[in-house]
Order: sequence, then C-alpha cells, then structure tokens
Amino acid sequence: MRPGTDLPVLLPPRALLPGPGPGGADPLLLCPSLLVATAAALLASAAVAQTAGDAARPGAIATLLKWAPLVFSGFLLNVLVSVLSMALGTLAGAFLGLAQVSLLRPLRRVAWAITQFFRNAPWLVLLFYAMFLLPFEVHLFGLTVAFPAWAKAVVGLALPVAANVAEIVRGGVQSIPAGQWESAESLAFSRRQTLTMVVLPQAVKRMIPPWMNLYAILTMATTLISIVGLQDGLTIARAALVAESRPELLVPMYLMLLLMFFAYCYPIARWTLALERRFAVRV
Repeated sequence: MRPGTDLPVLLPPRALLPGPGPGGADPLLLCPSLLVATAAALLASAAVAQTAGDAARPGAIATLLKWAPLVFSGFLLNVLVSVLSMALGTLAGAFLGLAQVSLLRPLRRVAWAITQFFRNAPWLVLLFYAMFLLPFEVHLFGLTVAFPAWAKAVVGLALPVAANVAEIVRGGVQSIPAGQWESAESLAFSRRQTLTMVVLPQAVKRMIPPWMNLYAILTMATTLISIVGLQDGLTIARAALVAESRPELLVPMYLMLLLMFFAYCYPIARWTLALERRFAVRV
C-alpha cells in the first residue's frame, strides 16, 4: 500500500520483487547455479565411472555421448505428451471451472463432482485406466482411426490436469471482487458479457502463473508413461543401462536425463515467477 492512499494498487514489476532467499541471494539466480551444479555432478559421476569401469571397454563419457541422442529422442516424447495433455486438459478444465461458477445448481454440482474425483485420483491409476480401457482403434463413418498408446497416455494425463485447471479457473474467477460483477450489471451486461469482457480478462492474469506451474509438474510426471511401455526418456535410459551392463553408469545416465528435464523446466519456472511478480497486487 503506497503512502497517501488506502487503495490497493498494481505496483511496477521491479517494486514487487520478493525479498532475497536464503543467504541473501535472489531465488531466480539460484536456478542457473543449480543447472551448473547438476552438469558438474554429471561430469564428476562420469569421471568416477570412467575410473571404476573396465579399461578395455569404452569410457563412460563416450558411452553417455553414444546414448545421448536416443535418450533425448525419448525425452522429446515426454515433451510432446506434456504439451498435448496440457492442451487437452486446459480445454476440458476451462469448461469445468466455468461450470462450477454457473448459476445452474445441477451443473455446478456435476462439475464439482467430476473435478474432485479426477483431482484426488492418483495420476498413475488414471493412466492405467486410459491405457487398458480405451480402444486401440476407433470406427467413425466407416473409417478406422488408430488410437496409439501415446494418444491414450495423453488422455490419461489430461484427466487430472483438467481437474486442476478447473480449480485454477474457478479460483481465478472467484478472486475477482464482487464490485466488478455489480458494476457490469449496472451497465446492463449479461452474465456472459460480464464473464467474457470484464471478469475473465482480469482473472486470466491470475491464472497464468499456477497454470504454468501445473505444466512444469505435468512435464516431470510424464515419466509415468514409461511404466505402461512407452519409449520415453526414462525407458530408453533404463534400456541403455541394461544394454551396457555397466552398473557404474547408473548415476551418470540418470543425471543426464535429469539435466534434460531441468533445462526444459527451469525457463518455465523462471517465467512463472516473473509473471507472478508482474501481476501481483499489493494490498
């Protein structure tokens, strides 16, 4: 709250910077250090594996470089599944979230029940249900459309995402002060006009940071698809360890995969923090 006024104001982005983290360091500056530390740990573990391995076999670093393209191709499947699951879950979750603030009581109750069910169900259980209950192919108008395993995984992960997005949408809409609704009503706006022209443009700003945080969580959770037989980064890393039959490569191989996920998710986390600062309201 600024001196001389008792009204909440939207402060400039730099004025909303939170206090320094542990040790007086900015939290945003700690993550690059973690990235460097992870890369250093990868090199150190590879060096240790190099000395612990058989001298007659290829070195640990050379082995990691040999498998890195394949592990990265599996990691790209993780990214693809995360993007598609987030898109599908966001679309379904937006409808569920808006239904929870509907004036129709039966619609609100049904939307609430669906949201609570999928929000509190284990992600792996939903993934198994999607893999085993959805058909391998769909017949539409005489055409047979294949429904591959990765598409089932997208649906399975989109279900809990939709429930969490629904809560984000509901919370964002209900966080808008009642005065905004009353002002729009005084201007003879319909409820649809109030939602689309007054409430949602303000609520979307508040929804973006938790939505992006949910996507980062989803990306890391895509490693669950390895359990149902998809060739993602974790599956290929595990296959590489089995093919090489070198226990000393266990830590370096998984650190390499961890580094890929960290390098992908860190910019999302940084952008999320920046948006939280940008759209924060000091009261």
